[in-house]
Amino acid sequence: MAEFRGAFTALITPMKDSGEVDYEGFRRLIEFQIREGIDGIVPLGTTGENPTLDENEEEQLIRIAVETVKGRVPVIVGAGSNDTRHMVLYTERAKRLGADAALVVTPYYNKPNDDGLFRHFEAAAAAGIPVIVYNIASRTGRNIPTPLMEKISHIPGIIGVKEASGDINQMGDVIREVAIPRRAEGKTFQVLSGDDGLTLPLMALGGDGVISVISNVVPAKVKALVSACFAGDFDQARRIHFELLPFIKAAFIETNPIPVKRAVAWLGLPSGPTRLPLGKLSAASEAVLKKAMTDLGIGNF
Repeated sequence: MAEFRGAFTALITPMKDSGEVDYEGFRRLIEFQIREGIDGIVPLGTTGENPTLDENEEEQLIRIAVETVKGRVPVIVGAGSNDTRHMVLYTERAKRLGADAALVVTPYYNKPNDDGLFRHFEAAAAAGIPVIVYNIASRTGRNIPTPLMEKISHIPGIIGVKEASGDINQMGDVIREVAIPRRAEGKTFQVLSGDDGLTLPLMALGGDGVISVISNVVPAKVKALVSACFAGDFDQARRIHFELLPFIKAAFIETNPIPVKRAVAWLGLPSGPTRLPLGKLSAASEAVLKKAMTDLGIGNF
């Protein structure tokens, strides 16, 4: 079973001013990420505004991602839904179009019980593509507790978790009680941070990297942070973490991906507006974001 370790970018979806998806811009963003040394890309996540993409747009973006990457880095496709039937179709689509793995979020809004959650991820894995569980209670209203994650980790085809619970204690428990025992049994189970600000502490506990939002803007720096952690150079990792921290805070000053799309535009890369119901970045937040980027020595304002 493939392993997914390192720095992965949760890609934005660039839009034209008309509101249409900028597919050529998407290709440019992928090439930028690969040039900067990123370990993999994750299209069709929340950062990619997947709730407002239609199925034709999603399919085209997956095709472009796979064609553009040409096997140089893994492509992990967001395939979540709060309807298990739809999630299975999206996961099967990711496999059919050549993705390397599917990222499947905890069903949102309907707050499934433990049995329903287990069977949801069981159905995802049955699609025949490696599946990374995405645990983000702040968006879904349902945390996956560690005992349930341990049970889910035994499902063949489940290869890890993007942990965005925001609770470093829970993340540590998942590493200690889930990832380490699975690895001892010879099963792949990676624990990736879903919070840029918690990448360093997660990796200090034995985590495997990050699916990052800020790497849309600073992929080389995020890769350097993760690489320093893998090398055991936590002095260097701390330096990079503290250098990035003001920008991390600014990148989430309003709902993701509103700030990061503005930041990408200031790099001179394809970005464009967010789709409603996500609105424009406020002037006050824009000033904070601009200062954070200026302090990093990046951006064209």
